[in-house]
Amino acid sequence: MKSVRGIRPAVRFAGDVLVPRLTSTALWLWVVFNLALVAWVGLQSLKSPGDVWLHPFSLPSAPEWQNWSRAWQAAQFSKAALNSVLLTAVGSFLIVGIAAPAAYVLARSTRRAAGALTGYFAMGMSIPLQTLIIPVVVVKLSLSTFMVDWVTGWWDDRITLLIFEVALSLPFAVFVLSGYLRSLPQEVEEAAELDGAGPLRTFVQVIVPLARPGIVTVLVLNVIGLWNSTLLVMVIAPGEDERTLPVALLHLYGTMQYSSDWGGMFAGIAILVFPMIVLYLWCGRRIVEGMTAGIGK
Repeated sequence: MKSVRGIRPAVRFAGDVLVPRLTSTALWLWVVFNLALVAWVGLQSLKSPGDVWLHPFSLPSAPEWQNWSRAWQAAQFSKAALNSVLLTAVGSFLIVGIAAPAAYVLARSTRRAAGALTGYFAMGMSIPLQTLIIPVVVVKLSLSTFMVDWVTGWWDDRITLLIFEVALSLPFAVFVLSGYLRSLPQEVEEAAELDGAGPLRTFVQVIVPLARPGIVTVLVLNVIGLWNSTLLVMVIAPGEDERTLPVALLHLYGTMQYSSDWGGMFAGIAILVFPMIVLYLWCGRRIVEGMTAGIGK
């Protein structure tokens, strides 16, 4: 009995103190490592190719800001940046505009099919994108041929890319928003109904303002996902005028490894990565609040 009593405090100490502290320490070390890596990339983007190899962990002797302009021109980042901004802006707002009403209906519906549909959306998040490449290519070619031959006489593969990005992002958006909307009190909708508001007016004027943290979370996460999208762009819109920034960065890597302009290569990485880091730092707390707001309800 004495040995059992001696073990219990040790187990309690490990479970209540030791494990949480070790986990917290490991997470903070991971955060510090990632911040240091981001800072290191920024420093490398200001060095000459020789300094990148000879002094990888030192400060730049003389900052070479021309690395950024050289990377921008070599990779044709102007067109790629415009494509990325348009795809990200239009795609993220379409995702939220479609997912929010759908999630509201699923969250408030009392039919059995609502639960099954929510489960299907959750299943959609488990399908690897790589398994869909062949169907995506087939649909892309069929859609382009149909639009050119029968409808408009022309077609832009960037439209096809936008359609697929929105469709493949909807499962996550609907799943997150349906869980968040389910946590909102139904009394506010009943009060709006007593005031004479219909379902559409209730959703726009009552539910959307209350669900703003969840909507902002889904919007920001989809902005980051669309901005970093690479595989679909390479499959659907590989042309020079259709590239987004991640694909243009891969093209830059293909040219820089022969010219050994590694300062320009790191500058291209910084151009792609830094805007999303700034966005996440700005909206990070809102993202966490939106993801955790309905957990305890």
